[in-house]
Amino acid sequence: MMTQQDIRTHTIAVLVDNEAGVLARVIGLFSGRGYNIESLTVAEVDTAEHLSRITLVTSGTPMVIEQIKAQLGRLVPVRMVADLTVEGPAVSRELALLKVVGTGEKRVESLRIADIFRANVVDSTNESFVFEIVGKTDKLDAFIKLMEPLGLAEISRTGVAAIARGKDPLL
Repeated sequence: MMTQQDIRTHTIAVLVDNEAGVLARVIGLFSGRGYNIESLTVAEVDTAEHLSRITLVTSGTPMVIEQIKAQLGRLVPVRMVADLTVEGPAVSRELALLKVVGTGEKRVESLRIADIFRANVVDSTNESFVFEIVGKTDKLDAFIKLMEPLGLAEISRTGVAAIARGKDPLL
């Protein structure tokens, strides 16, 4: 019997032909089978070959993750699928912009916490800051939680970008 402990988060990189409708097919695969996408980023990575890389974060039991990878691999525009979580060491990062509105002590405290987290102020008014923070998802989550009582007004997150470590390309 599967338990909550058997469910793990995986970062999957998918190399696809950069053509209309590819992302819709990938998302359709997930929604049609009830799989959840926790994070999704897409960008063209090879203009000469017209290739894009989809990096997605999803959770599931080992069997579900294997099904996801197999089904992704069968989609026609997919060139390669790699599970960065299990295929060796990888680096992953996310970027977030946070608008914090406040004055007085709350404003000073938000700057102090931002300094601890190495977040940058990218915009400032007399009543607000926009912070930029880059790091692992749990670091961003912790920063956001600390900013909530200080006047957190808005958040924009990029989603996870990840790449295998070492000299050999995974995709």
